[in-house]
Amino acid sequence: MKNYTDKEMMALCAGRLVPDGAVLFAGTGLSMLAATVAKRIHAPESVVFFETGGIDPALDELPLAVADPRVMSGSAMNAGLIEAFSILGHRRLSTIAFLGAAQIDPYGNLNSTALGDYRHPKVRFPGSGGACDAASLAWGVIIFMQHEKKRFVTQVDYLTSPGWLDGGDSRQKAGFRRGGPMAVVTNLGILKFHPETKRMYLAEVYPGVSVEEVQEKTGFELDVSQAVATPAPGEQELAILREEVDPQRLILGPAA
Repeated sequence: MKNYTDKEMMALCAGRLVPDGAVLFAGTGLSMLAATVAKRIHAPESVVFFETGGIDPALDELPLAVADPRVMSGSAMNAGLIEAFSILGHRRLSTIAFLGAAQIDPYGNLNSTALGDYRHPKVRFPGSGGACDAASLAWGVIIFMQHEKKRFVTQVDYLTSPGWLDGGDSRQKAGFRRGGPMAVVTNLGILKFHPETKRMYLAEVYPGVSVEEVQEKTGFELDVSQAVATPAPGEQELAILREEVDPQRLILGPAA
């Protein structure tokens, strides 16, 4: 039996994807957890910042949300939205944004606005917030999703945040100078995007998860030919995550 939860696995896997020295744009929840994990374990030279203006905070305690005053505790600078989004789109910085959504399509386009017709939706969500800006301006995007067929769809009901649009060079042709999704981290595995077609493929599956299960819970055909097994979390990784990053389990939730 595994000795870790899905949230722990997802946070650690996302942290592993971060190159050292990156500048990390963190939102609330798993995004905040993953950014802190990256800083504490995998990418110590990275810099974390929040859209509310906390730039490179100490993160001695995990904030509950981007509006939590702890995002500015021990920071290099306490600024605001304008400064934060200026950093996000800075052409000389390798900014990585962590995002989530209700729906995602094969090219990493995200919907966090509505299910069904926009004017008469079945479900209305909070909307973009800063997600569209992040997806448009950042050097790269790491996406968190629960792996369900209703979330991985052929076409999103509403385009909230742009991914690779229609694939190929369509993002560049639409005027985006950089960026695009790097990976999708789910509770089953990690998906990445083909360098030429920009279509999603299965890159890794977690211990105890089969390729068939991932495909069954995806609403479109996946290339699974490159899938490898994800290493289980190491004892040191779990110890830092549990004892230093989120000892109160504010975001991690109940232990395994």
